[in-house]
Amino acid sequence: MSPMPTPVTVHAVVDSPVGELTLVARDGVLAGLYLPEHRHRPALETFGARDASPFGEVVAQLEEYFAGRRTRFDLPLSMAGTPFQRTVWDALKDIPHGETTSYGELAARIGRPTAFRAVGLANGKNPVSIIVPCHRVVGSTGGLTGYGGGIERKRLLLGFERGDVVW
Repeated sequence: MSPMPTPVTVHAVVDSPVGELTLVARDGVLAGLYLPEHRHRPALETFGARDASPFGEVVAQLEEYFAGRRTRFDLPLSMAGTPFQRTVWDALKDIPHGETTSYGELAARIGRPTAFRAVGLANGKNPVSIIVPCHRVVGSTGGLTGYGGGIERKRLLLGFERGDVVW
């Protein structure tokens, strides 16, 4: 049996209203979107060569989002994680634009009502910020809790989605 080919990983850096975004593609499919000072950002060496060619549609949809013309992303994703993490990340995509949910509510939504801490950890490891809207998850009292890109960016993204922030 021949060995599996090594995936081709490339990255690009694009400007946004919340700072430079590092986009990572694996075999041409978006695998990462990292904010500056991202808490769980992999080492730069793992991002591969700099090559913007696979990111045309990603950049177009991000521009539409930041212009207020897109409320949901429609992109293929290649997100590496455990089955539980992928379940949480899939559930994040169902949180409507401009709305929030708590870790406990998200845990209940995936059928694991007592796993709110594990949901929080999985949420924090989301490799595709903004597009998979982990910023829409808040504490049980509605307060802003941790965010890989920093609380201020979370506040800006939520304010933007509510119409309180204009870029």
